[in-house]
Amino acid sequence: MHEVDMTKCLLISLNEWRQRRDDASAMVETVHLEVGRFTCVEPDQLVTTYNAAVQGTWLDGSRLTITDIPFVGRCLVCNSTYDPVPESAYRSPCCDHPLEEIVSGRELRIRSIDYRSAAGAALESSSIQRMR
Repeated sequence: MHEVDMTKCLLISLNEWRQRRDDASAMVETVHLEVGRFTCVEPDQLVTTYNAAVQGTWLDGSRLTITDIPFVGRCLVCNSTYDPVPESAYRSPCCDHPLEEIVSGRELRIRSIDYRSAAGAALESSSIQRMR
């Protein structure tokens, strides 16, 4: 199950984020992820796995939101971008050239984290570059 491994990486990234903040009182409310359609990760399954993994931890009660990133390819022959589909073997619809460049759809990253800190009771947001 891909989602279990992705959840493990996500938890490692969140623990590293907390250590860098040097604020044990940081309470995460929402983790915002970007997940590309070509990652083979099922968003609903990832949320379920995350919810199970955080029970009883410092992340208990937090939630995961996922922004779907479309799968887009670029044809190197005609330079057009298109939505690659398995039915056409991901080939370019304009000239039938094989897919050689993926523009988007392979992303799997934390966009931001909404959290509260005992030091500042207000909700804050923190950006993170990428998940492992």
